[in-house]
Amino acid sequence: MISRRAIVASGVSAAIVGAAGYSFWPRLGGYEDIAKDQRRPVSADPDLVELARFAALAANGHNTQPWKFRLDGATVSILPDFARRTPVVDPDDHHLYVSLGCATENLRVAANSTGRFAELAFQNGPQIKIDISLNPGPVRDGVLGQAIPLRQSTRSEYDGQPISASDIALLHAAAQQEGVSVLIFTEASDRDAILDLVVEANSAQMDDPAFVAELRDWIRFSPGQALATRDGLFTACTGNPVAPAWIAKPMFDMFFQKDSENDKYRSQIRSSAGVAVFVGDAGDPEHWVKVGRSFQRFALQSTVLGIRNAHINQLIEVAKVRPEFARWLGMPDARPDLVVRFGRAPALPMSLRRPVAQIIV
Repeated sequence: MISRRAIVASGVSAAIVGAAGYSFWPRLGGYEDIAKDQRRPVSADPDLVELARFAALAANGHNTQPWKFRLDGATVSILPDFARRTPVVDPDDHHLYVSLGCATENLRVAANSTGRFAELAFQNGPQIKIDISLNPGPVRDGVLGQAIPLRQSTRSEYDGQPISASDIALLHAAAQQEGVSVLIFTEASDRDAILDLVVEANSAQMDDPAFVAELRDWIRFSPGQALATRDGLFTACTGNPVAPAWIAKPMFDMFFQKDSENDKYRSQIRSSAGVAVFVGDAGDPEHWVKVGRSFQRFALQSTVLGIRNAHINQLIEVAKVRPEFARWLGMPDARPDLVVRFGRAPALPMSLRRPVAQIIV
């Protein structure tokens, strides 16, 4: 969803470096300062605008940030922003609603960590929204709240080392959410089976010109592009060089190829410690929001433990592969909602978010 793949293959990286002399760690200008400011800690007694800022640091597909926030007294409502859809990769808005769930949980954790009890109500109907009522309460989730500005989707190879059983248990416990099942696979044979399906699905997507075009539209190749939009997938955040768009876009078209992308996913998944799969009890927006809440807590707990994660959602995005994956899970009647690899690795540059004023309605 949810920002989901390292965009440029190694061939693109080499070509850009050779053609323009750009290195992986470029001079990012004011980019890093803005990213740091957007992730400043929340105050001890935040107003609703501050809570919305923290909510918007949540995971979301392609970094589209498909949400709006309505502030009313002691209530925050989170609404979908359909103008920021990705209709090719997400035709039924599944990822969009999972993203709303991630933002919902971020806001809930931030509120709880500053002594406010957050009560959630999912509102169905002509306009779906999540209402979050805030009242005084005990301080909870303090450690997870501190992790909100540090969480990222780290789209790189990991160190290949296993994660302890105790840390796996903490991740599983953090992700518990009514209406959502969380399955964690750490055996090499299971990861290889998942990898085979990822490659099958990724190949189908790479053969779809509409998918490639939509993905390209959300890539930001230079700091200037990223600062202008403050959304999308900035190449520096995926571990790749930056370059002016006029150089990078032709290189993308030339080197973003099926074989190199599949090789990249083989390396990334085999270097991971495990794979987590999130499955909602039903295939509707309410449960997709619940899946997002479950994953966001998983991601925050991962951050606390120094564990990275990144999505490998191709096998749930391709309609012909998704049922095959469900059968492999032993859940043939279910719709798997998210697939995430995890392990340890250094952090990458942080992605940007749009100014809070642009997301409050």
